[in-house]
Amino acid sequence: MRVLVTNDDGVEAPGLLALSEAIAAAGHDVIVVAPSGERSGSGAAIGRLHRAGPIACTEVQWPSLPGVPVYALDAPPAATVYAGFLGTFGPPPDAVASGVNPGLNYGHLVLHSGTVGAALTAATVGIPAVAVSIAWHEHPRWATAAALVPAALEWALAGEGPVRVVNLNVPDVDLADLRGVREARLAPFMEQWTAAHQPGEVHLDYVGRAGEPPTGSDLALVLDGFAAVTTLVGLHPGEPAGAAGAIETGTRG
Repeated sequence: MRVLVTNDDGVEAPGLLALSEAIAAAGHDVIVVAPSGERSGSGAAIGRLHRAGPIACTEVQWPSLPGVPVYALDAPPAATVYAGFLGTFGPPPDAVASGVNPGLNYGHLVLHSGTVGAALTAATVGIPAVAVSIAWHEHPRWATAAALVPAALEWALAGEGPVRVVNLNVPDVDLADLRGVREARLAPFMEQWTAAHQPGEVHLDYVGRAGEPPTGSDLALVLDGFAAVTTLVGLHPGEPAGAAGAIETGTRG
């Protein structure tokens, strides 16, 4: 299959190279379209695209993947997916792989992560996708996370129904020490932050988690040595709950 590889850490990030190498080694046609620089925390933002002028684009050479085209765009990761989907760099991809992100994207972080945002954007336009992240370490074992992605891509493409996004979070261990792969549910919001305002600036500081994550959640599984797989279904409306009637009644009151 033709796989577009992107990330939110920029085209020079080692996790992007490791991911691209693993997918190419699995025999897939790889094209890399990634932000030119750091875009972490951008979620599914696309920036000002319409009527905002051209987007700077640079072609990059990777000696370890001489046959793989690599492009750096001055845009968030979700915009790189749109560019690929619209045929900017040849045929649209059959799948998107985003990562490998240094630092887990579990629970509520799927809303904020540019890594996951790119994958959700792909699903929105009908392209299955995998977002992959590894637990933070000064020298992450990229190869462990990347090794799981070819199989995750095949699973994302399998079956019927809504287009799948596979959110894959991996502990930072050697592949031989990985305890296995488990399906997970998203962990609840457990973060503790402090906030302070003074003239001219605001400080938001993360200070830790409130307690341990629930058993079976993506974070709990990773902390226990497993790779955690959470299937996301992009934009999926909830069941009608009578909101329209309640709002209409309220406007008449």
